[in-house]
Amino acid sequence: MSKILIRGAKVLGGDPQDVLIDGETIAEVGTGLDAGDATVIEAAGQVLLPGLVDLHTHLREPGREDSETVLTGTKAAAAGGFTAVHAMANTFPVADTAGVVEQVWRLGKESGYCDVQPVGAVTVGLEGKQLAELGAMHDSAAGVKVFSDDGKCVDDAVIMRRALEYVKAFDGVVAQHAQEPRLTEGAQMNEGVVSAELGLGGWPAVAEESIIARDVLLAAHVGSRVHICHLSTAGSVEIVRWAKSKGWNVTAEVTPHHLLLTDELVRSYNPVYKVNPPLRTEADVTALREALADGTIDCVATDHAPHPHEDKDCEWAAAAMGMVGLETALSVVQQTMVETGLLDWAGVADRMSARPAAIGRLEGHGRPVSAGEPANLTLVDPAYRGTVDPAGFASRSRNTPYEGRELPGRVTHTFLRGRATVVDGKLA
Repeated sequence: MSKILIRGAKVLGGDPQDVLIDGETIAEVGTGLDAGDATVIEAAGQVLLPGLVDLHTHLREPGREDSETVLTGTKAAAAGGFTAVHAMANTFPVADTAGVVEQVWRLGKESGYCDVQPVGAVTVGLEGKQLAELGAMHDSAAGVKVFSDDGKCVDDAVIMRRALEYVKAFDGVVAQHAQEPRLTEGAQMNEGVVSAELGLGGWPAVAEESIIARDVLLAAHVGSRVHICHLSTAGSVEIVRWAKSKGWNVTAEVTPHHLLLTDELVRSYNPVYKVNPPLRTEADVTALREALADGTIDCVATDHAPHPHEDKDCEWAAAAMGMVGLETALSVVQQTMVETGLLDWAGVADRMSARPAAIGRLEGHGRPVSAGEPANLTLVDPAYRGTVDPAGFASRSRNTPYEGRELPGRVTHTFLRGRATVVDGKLA
């Protein structure tokens, strides 16, 4: 590998500095560094962040390669500034054995665009009845630390308790999709004024909040780690805040779309806005932003959920739930958190790199931008303004809620252990 000198970038949004990459590591950080034989990237005005880490990505492979593959998904991740993603277990077959998680892990190694850390299923077949091979998945080459039945809730309290007890042995974490199934039968959108006016089945906030309340109590009882996936309501924020005030080992994530979009958009009946958990109210959005800013919500996770055209271009009731998000996540966070003054760029690095890497126990990612650290880096031009055009996405799917919307910021370069995966905004 040749040397690369990033010249004049604002490291974590601070004063301009030069960063010298030598091989897989950061060799030097300072001002006026000698370029020598290094390739120089002039980065005046740009912000240098540690490579982003996503705790919640659906790569669909194996089984739904018509939606996404590990290759296309990791290309989308690199384009969005990510150097590592956690691949959810709801594939076909389900990632509930050592064999399947190792397959996903190896596909990630072969793709080369970012590190892929498989998430193991909590229960066999995501059916909520019997614990999956948690220990075998952890002991496999994939080294699984995060377990989730995402897409479904582990609604049986005994099964959830047993899972928390089991993963405690190897410092694992159970990531819960908080949705009481009996309260959401037939649900199509957030339960509230808009659902009543549209006559669509409502997904009440309490369906999320009741599971979170139960699970933080279980985690405290067992002394284990629980992580709340895609938290979406103001009430959920208060429960997590209370649990953290007790010193319990509870973490939570929020998606970019829940930081920006509200249930008012469902009035269009455009299935691109159909997602689980559903888009909530303006009051919920405000609470989520404030909680991410004060650290009650630990991190941003995309819940990148690709679907083929035919699964979204249909009537609302028949449409699949989910949105792609890897390639727009940083821009949405810039708009909702940085440009509103709620977070600075160092805060973005914490919530989109350091904390998700820590929760997933992912070594080599989420590290400081300093000498001797792995050169997993993202360079972003915050002054850029552009209209979202899904035709240019690296993802195989196009189901973005931001099509035609102007968003700020653009990832110009992404480096995975010193190797450029994105150069001048294009995949290397």
